[in-house]
Amino acid sequence: MAADPIRKFRNWMSEAARAGTELAEAIALATSDARGRPSVRYMLLKGVDHDGFVFYTHARSAKGCDLAANPYAAIAVYWHAIGKQARVEGRVSLVSVKEADAYWLERPRASRVAAQASLQSRPLARRADLMRKYHQLERQYFGKEVPRPQDWTGYRLVPRTIEFWEREEPRLHHRELFVRRGTTWKRTLLQP
Repeated sequence: MAADPIRKFRNWMSEAARAGTELAEAIALATSDARGRPSVRYMLLKGVDHDGFVFYTHARSAKGCDLAANPYAAIAVYWHAIGKQARVEGRVSLVSVKEADAYWLERPRASRVAAQASLQSRPLARRADLMRKYHQLERQYFGKEVPRPQDWTGYRLVPRTIEFWEREEPRLHHRELFVRRGTTWKRTLLQP
């Protein structure tokens, strides 16, 4: 039976959480714009399955604009407590409206109001302006459902490659690279 890198990733993330890693789902997401200029930021991974790795953001954010211009990305995660890391590279596409709506309703109410208030990645003259808008929206939606902004959505990174790294001494780390070949994966060991 061929190795399943998706299952391995999920197992490592669970292992890291059990080992006390705070925010074991925190990832570094790397994108690049249409001219190939890279950008990286941390965010939270909200789903991992055989369809891909899912995260949510505003489509007009810097990362959303990058992905609209260049729909390829990479994520990296390092779990220090267990001495393991993983890298994933592939094409990114939007999740369905149904998926975005479902996840929106799982978010804490305050996070939904904040997403309504913020024009993510846009310049802000004064923080007080943002806070005023947030409190105004809190009052506006008091006792009501907070609607999902049209441009707030999710993205699915469909992996083409997944690399696993395990800390080994004396710096002879164990590395495995999985490359997708249709519906199967080819596994190769890499030198440290």
